[in-house]
Amino acid sequence: MMRAIISFDTELSAGLYKRGADARANFESSILGRCREGDYGIPFQMDMLERHGLTGVYFVDPMPALVYGPEIIDAIVQPIVARGHEVQLHIHTEWLAFARFNPVERHIGRNIGDFPLAAQKKLIGLARDILVGAGAPRPTAFRAGNFGANDDTLRALAALGFRFDSSFNGAYRGHGCAISLDPGNLAIREHEGVCEVPVSGLMDRAGRFRPAQLCAMSEEEMRDALDHSAASGATQFSAFSHSFELLSRDRAVPNGLAISRMEALCRAVADDPRVTSGGFATLPLPSARTARIGLAAPKPLRTLRRTIEQAVGYVVHEVRYLRDVITMTINSSRWGKAASGVLLVLA
Repeated sequence: MMRAIISFDTELSAGLYKRGADARANFESSILGRCREGDYGIPFQMDMLERHGLTGVYFVDPMPALVYGPEIIDAIVQPIVARGHEVQLHIHTEWLAFARFNPVERHIGRNIGDFPLAAQKKLIGLARDILVGAGAPRPTAFRAGNFGANDDTLRALAALGFRFDSSFNGAYRGHGCAISLDPGNLAIREHEGVCEVPVSGLMDRAGRFRPAQLCAMSEEEMRDALDHSAASGATQFSAFSHSFELLSRDRAVPNGLAISRMEALCRAVADDPRVTSGGFATLPLPSARTARIGLAAPKPLRTLRRTIEQAVGYVVHEVRYLRDVITMTINSSRWGKAASGVLLVLA
């Protein structure tokens, strides 16, 4: 059976830190997905997965421990482990610019692939140790923040005993991802001493890869990509999201479109007899002769429907956000009822 790996890059926001957010505010926004209507982060995601009998994978970034202290990583990891979902290693090296100490001296960079091999090995080893110290089992899989890995990253992982990497995303080739693999092949394959598990996807137009990400694919595209992988005999289908992705881009309200897409993905995986749920802990290694798994071909009408869907979702959110701003302005001004007509137009 094909393994559906539904993963979440689980990370605090360096951007919020730069804007002055303390540890609690960053945790609530980035991990709990807290907004005025409730929490839509990892507890909400785990609830949804469990309703469908699925297991998720949380790639947790421990680097904020260098800024906020290790307790904040404990608070992320322990609820995931307690609920039986899988914790694997993620890393955002942007945090080194704000760290109390830099374990690789003066080296800084946006992506792990920006560092020389020795520094990459040291950073990944440190991040792994923080993760294990927070209560996670020793990780066997890794994903680079921003998918910004290169072949040296895989060599470092192999030297540290990792079995899997999932940093190869065809949409990021030339935009941070420098792993030297063919983006047209979605099969698991051995590369530089580890098994590369690429992010799944499809072609949404000639020459353009669309990754299997909640905010990137429509329900129709996700189902088509899942079906294509299963029908092609793939070992895995790898979809991903973020701990905060079920919020709007300003994190002020829930993202109804992303929530419905996650629900549809969970339902599609649970209902497909060709597919099982799980993570990397029991993922079979590729054979010596790895099959090639190509991408589902583009369908212009499918792409058009998703483009319209996302545009409508954006407009609805922006109108809602503008309406809320006007409401607050009215409530704090002398306009009173004279401005209420504006709200009727926006409602």
